[in-house]
Amino acid sequence: MVKPQQRSLPVPDGLVGERVDVAVAKLLGFSRTFASDVIERGGVEVDGRVASKSTRLISGALLSITWDDPREPEIVPVVIAEMQIVYDDDDIVVVSKPPFLAAHPSLGWEGDTVLGALAGAGYRISTSGPPERQGIVHRLDVGTSGLMIVAKSEVAYSVLKRKFKDRSVTKDYHALVQGEMTPTEGTIDAPIGRHPGSAWKFAITHDGRRAVTHFDTLTSYVGATLLTVGLETGRTHQIRVHMAAQRHPLVGDTLYGANPVFAEKLGLTRQWLHAVRLRFQHPVNGRDLDITSDYPSDLVNSLNLLATR
Repeated sequence: MVKPQQRSLPVPDGLVGERVDVAVAKLLGFSRTFASDVIERGGVEVDGRVASKSTRLISGALLSITWDDPREPEIVPVVIAEMQIVYDDDDIVVVSKPPFLAAHPSLGWEGDTVLGALAGAGYRISTSGPPERQGIVHRLDVGTSGLMIVAKSEVAYSVLKRKFKDRSVTKDYHALVQGEMTPTEGTIDAPIGRHPGSAWKFAITHDGRRAVTHFDTLTSYVGATLLTVGLETGRTHQIRVHMAAQRHPLVGDTLYGANPVFAEKLGLTRQWLHAVRLRFQHPVNGRDLDITSDYPSDLVNSLNLLATR
């Protein structure tokens, strides 16, 4: 049995006024997610009182932290029949990811992953990158379906990481948002950072990283609008945050304020968001690739229901 670790110390001057989750992450080198998990389990006390994530530290207080070292994430091979291979060669594999599948193992995630599904299908992936993320050059949220590239060779990994960084990969999404989108097309240029009140959410913040989203209307329904969305940047939850800020959250995205009753009527248990198209130059042979992905059945079903309203 692993013995819990514990540390107690006065609040450093540089962290006075800081939120507990931020302070614990900084002090012990934890991720914000792991720090929040420790706090939610009652592992952080300030002057003997159990702290919440939003507790602000005061000068002279005693901060006590008790935690179990996290288990290292590992890739577990699994067969996922719903994950389609849409392109494959010696250097890359492009999959159409079903919903509720994470890109790679991580602390706090106990479900299946794209890397696990590829391992279960016999694929050998690039060894570049952290052990639990080898070959991963970009990611989709667990609840988002659609296209993902995974590097199989070391050169492909290096080149693709650079291509995503310099924004030379074109990523197109289709998103169903609540309400009638007005204007019908446009650009949202607003910085995104951690939500000040949640470890799991993101928000438009003055000190966030620049995020640019382009959108255009594909189809208008009663109570919803289907958009095509292009990203100049790739911030976490970017489309979800930007659309919610326009008061048009993605249908089914209850984390960002979507109406759960509307989602239930459409048979949705996740946000309506699909990575439908990727356009890029092959990282090794330079050939132009234009790859598309069909909607999965839950998204098709929801559109059929909307069309009959």
